[in-house]
Amino acid sequence: MSDWKIVAVGDIATIERQVVSAESIKNGTKYVGLENIQPGGALVGVKSVEEGELASAKLAFSGEHILYGKLRPYLAKIARPDFSGVCSTDILPIKPGPKVLRDYLLFYLRQPSVIKIASSLATGASLPRLSQAMLGRMQVPLPSLSEQRRITAVLDQADALRAKRRETLAELDELIDSVFLDMVGDPGCNPRSWPVVRLGDLLVEGPQNGLYKPSSSYGRGVRILRIDSFRSGAIGGLELLKRVDASEDEVALYGLRNEDIVLNRVNSIEHLGKSVLIPAISEPLLFESNMMRFRVDSARLLPRYAAQVLSSRYAQRYIVQSAKQAINQASINQRDVREFQFPLPPLDLQHEFARRVEAIERMKESQRAHLAELDALFASLQDRAFRGEL
Repeated sequence: MSDWKIVAVGDIATIERQVVSAESIKNGTKYVGLENIQPGGALVGVKSVEEGELASAKLAFSGEHILYGKLRPYLAKIARPDFSGVCSTDILPIKPGPKVLRDYLLFYLRQPSVIKIASSLATGASLPRLSQAMLGRMQVPLPSLSEQRRITAVLDQADALRAKRRETLAELDELIDSVFLDMVGDPGCNPRSWPVVRLGDLLVEGPQNGLYKPSSSYGRGVRILRIDSFRSGAIGGLELLKRVDASEDEVALYGLRNEDIVLNRVNSIEHLGKSVLIPAISEPLLFESNMMRFRVDSARLLPRYAAQVLSSRYAQRYIVQSAKQAINQASINQRDVREFQFPLPPLDLQHEFARRVEAIERMKESQRAHLAELDALFASLQDRAFRGEL
């Protein structure tokens, strides 16, 4: 490693911020939001957007860029697209120069130790962001291009095993969507003319906003669900959730139960309305103030079916239309949630849908366990590679 150089990201790559106005985004343009980049960098659920679907300006990128999620950098949302499109302004497109291979820089920036450094440089208490300037100053060990190729070849082979597991998980998510459309139909079109009922009339409790605590209260106490704790309708893992100091009364008031639904009420417009169905949990779990919780009347509306409708494009369109815009964020309120028009098929059909989804979820859980093992092995290999020990 004696012939390796230590350079800044900004010396070997350009962080490009080519702004594209919302009005300029054409039909068929691919859009990548932070929700489309999984921790570890896999791109999931990327779709082409319709003209007028995106409400704010975005950044252009191509298949030559690295997409670096600057919001909450500890999530390691760093991807390598093989297509062009536009992305959220909370993603920084990095274009490597001639001295560095894209994949080498990508693997280096994804290292757990480097993610930890990036997180320490982020600013903002509740929404920490890594600035373009700080990212540009981060240091990179740079060997020759031939050594970069050797390292990336080894890491690529190992990463391919993880990618296969992620692809399987994505296919299982798509299977759930297909089952839903086959059994129920697109809720936006309601082709089977199910009765449409106001969501507020189908609730037994809530909506209720979550618990606010200053940052000094975090680090001890009770587990708390934050907006970065779940994706694709699933919590990443109870053991990964942060803890907060809370009283017995607060635990009683803000405690989550199995089959509660939690929905994000304040965020950037792309993440607004993200929801999760709470699974069976083994210890008390609270939820933060930027979310709201509600419980459905399961004699009329099954939680599993409700969660699927809330994750649909039909629900997302309603949320965008209802959103109150402010600088860098948008919000919905409890009334917006209560007024959402819910297509309501017969309960026996909802039960059959839930049964099929639960079978798919069991398959997903097995895949997640295998992926966690591969992630641990890959992190060890990565660490050795960038210390020149491969």
